This record gives sequence, C-alpha cells and structure tokens, in this order.
Amino acid sequence: MRNIYFVGTAGSGKSTLVGAYKQWLDDNGIDAIVINLDPGADRLPYTPDIDIREWVSLDEVMNEYTLGPNGAQIVAADLMAMNINKLVDVLQTFKTKYVLIDTPGQLELFAFRESSEIIIKALDKEKSMLVYLSDPILCKSPNGFVSSMVLSAIVQFRLQIPILNVLSKCDMFKEEETERIMSWYENSDVLYGDLLDMDSSSETVVGMELFKSLENMGIFGEIRSVSAQEDIGLPEIYAASQLLFFGGEDSEE
Repeated sequence: MRNIYFVGTAGSGKSTLVGAYKQWLDDNGIDAIVINLDPGADRLPYTPDIDIREWVSLDEVMNEYTLGPNGAQIVAADLMAMNINKLVDVLQTFKTKYVLIDTPGQLELFAFRESSEIIIKALDKEKSMLVYLSDPILCKSPNGFVSSMVLSAIVQFRLQIPILNVLSKCDMFKEEETERIMSWYENSDVLYGDLLDMDSSSETVVGMELFKSLENMGIFGEIRSVSAQEDIGLPEIYAASQLLFFGGEDSEE
C-alpha cells in the first residue's frame, strides 16, 4: 500500500479532489481506499473506507472539554494520534494499492502539530507522499502565489515526505490565467518579472525576498493544474505517484 496525503488550506478543495480522484481510480480499475482524517467533517463527497470520526467526534470533544470549535479541533487533532493504532488495525484488514488520505480542513491542524508526525509514521512514512493543493484565489497574484509556495515548502519541510504541487480548481480560471500561473512555477524568471512589475511597496519587497529564498531552495520546477469538477489533472496525479513509488512502472503491488 502507498499513502497519498491530500493537504492544503481550508477551502482549497481537498475532500472534493479526493472524491474525484477515487472515482477516477475506480473507473480505471485501480484499487484504492479512502481514509478521512477530519473529525470535524460534516459531509463528505465520498464514502470513506476508514473514518477517524468513528473514534474522535468533534461534537463530543466540544462537550467533554467545554471548548469552542477551534479549541476542539486542536484537541481532536491530538486525539487522532492517540487513536491511530485502532485506525492502523482496521487499515491492515485491507489489501489495496493506494490509500488516499483526506486531512483536516485547517492546514495547521495536520501539518504543524506533533500528532501528524505520529500518524504519518504509524501509516508508514517511507511509503507516503503529499499532494499539496494551492488555493486558486490566493495564487491569482504574484505575491499570493509566492505565499502559497512558501506554505507548500514549509509543509514539506515539516513532514519530510515527497510532495506534488497542484493548482486546485483550475476550472475557475480562464485558460490564459491558468497558463500564467503555471508559468510562474515552471519558469521563475517569469515570476520574477511579474513581481518587479507590481507597485513598489513593502509587500512587493517581502515577496521578492521570499521568491529569492524559494529559488535558492530549488522549489520551482513542476506543478499540475487540477479540477475535480472537470476531471482535469487526475491522470497526472496518478502518473506522478507511479513515478515516485514504482519508478513509472504500472506495478500490480
């Protein structure tokens, strides 16, 4: 089994993409299961095979600890790690090729807490990758795009597993807008020029400094545009995972 964690900021479309990708895998005869790791999810656009809500309920956490939604989310994130062995026991009853893991809506609850490291290690860190969804609204401006790339880099640094960057909800853009954003990632000189063209301000200066840091880290290079609504980019996610895990071979494992 190989684990694919779908991560991104709230509203970036993680659950919708997980559901669409699972359907695409089913349609192509590729066996996969879905784990929901969001204890606060009200409704999901897929039927999870394993659901953290069976062991951790946000409503119960709020009542038991007398917390509001935000505080309860933090406690629930830690409770997930405490219950991870139960989840692993259930996971071991499955024989599948891919495990699609839908992470909590708020990025910081998964990426920046110690509980996430416990979960990833328990599920086998060496057989895992991230799909990082960049919010299309944030990415429309050069500075916003740089901010999204900074978040992506921090998440990868924090979790220490390979990452695939995707531009989510690309159907929201005109074709030329998508191409422009993609060019920022594929050719850092284009992004550099667009940052220079912005009004001279403190925000632009910060954006330039962040850009230089990202460029020195080798962040720029490849990104996929995806749309769960239009089924765009789903084969590319599969190809990237095959390349990472199996060297591009269509493994039957």
